[in-house]
Amino acid sequence: MALKPLHDRVLVRRVEGDEKTAGGLIIPDSAKEKPAEGVVVACGDGARKDNGELIAMAVKEGDKVLFGKWSGTEVTVDGQELLMMKESDIMGILS
Repeated sequence: MALKPLHDRVLVRRVEGDEKTAGGLIIPDSAKEKPAEGVVVACGDGARKDNGELIAMAVKEGDKVLFGKWSGTEVTVDGQELLMMKESDIMGILS
């Protein structure tokens, strides 16, 4: 990966949603909502307290996470569409 996030930022690859509805209808790309879950590709080292002490990240590479619908900034790295967001934009880790 050619991009390493700084501080408490996380690089996430979206997980693509279903192509069909439960009833079997195919959903066209124009009607699909962007998924609000993804896989962590890279993490920064963590935030720092006022005294300089490092606050460790709660997520790590490979974690499947849930984030807000409008979270992050879209970036293209090595031809991949990714999201750069703060760790606080992540709502939870899916198991």
